[in-house]
Amino acid sequence: MPRVLLHSSRGDILVELEARRAPVTVRNFLRYVDQKRLDGSDFYRAVKIGDDGKYGLVQGGLRGNPKRVLKPIAHESPRTTGLSHLDGAISMARTDPGTATADFFFVVGDLVALDGQASGDDAGYAVFGRVIEGMDVVRDILEQPRSVDGGEGVMKGQMLAKPVKILSVRREAASAIQK
Repeated sequence: MPRVLLHSSRGDILVELEARRAPVTVRNFLRYVDQKRLDGSDFYRAVKIGDDGKYGLVQGGLRGNPKRVLKPIAHESPRTTGLSHLDGAISMARTDPGTATADFFFVVGDLVALDGQASGDDAGYAVFGRVIEGMDVVRDILEQPRSVDGGEGVMKGQMLAKPVKILSVRREAASAIQK
C-alpha cells in the first residue's frame, strides 16, 4: 500500500493508499503525485457538519486548473471497493460519477452517508485511502476561518478565507512527519 506525504503550510499529512481495493483511483492520484501536479495547490474548502466540530471534510486540489488537470477517471464506488468514509478517509471530489480528476477530501469523523446508497442513483464518493499520521493537521485546517461570500451554490460559505498551501506531495517509504 503506497504512502504519500502531503507537506502543507499547516503541517504534514501522511496517507496510505488502497491500491488493491481502489486501483483506478490510486493510480490517478499517484499520477498527480509523480508528476508533481499537486505541488503549490491548496486546501481551499472546509465543511463542518454539526455544531460540535466532530464531523466534516477538508478539500484540496487543483480546482479545475486546465493547465494541470488530467482526464477524468472511472468512478470506484464504495459498494465496489468495500471502503468507507470513516474518520481519516481520503476520497475523490467530483460532480457526477466519472468526473473526478485532481481534487480530493479528507473526512473528519465517520461520514458513511458519503458512501452512497445500495439502491438508487447515489454512487457515493470514491474512497482510496486513509490518513495514518497528521489528523491533527486535518482538524486544524477544518478550524480555519471561512469566507462568508466565498463559493457558489452549496459551497457558499465553505471556502477558506485564506487557503492552506500544499507545498509538496511525494511518495514516502516511511513516516517523515514534520511539525
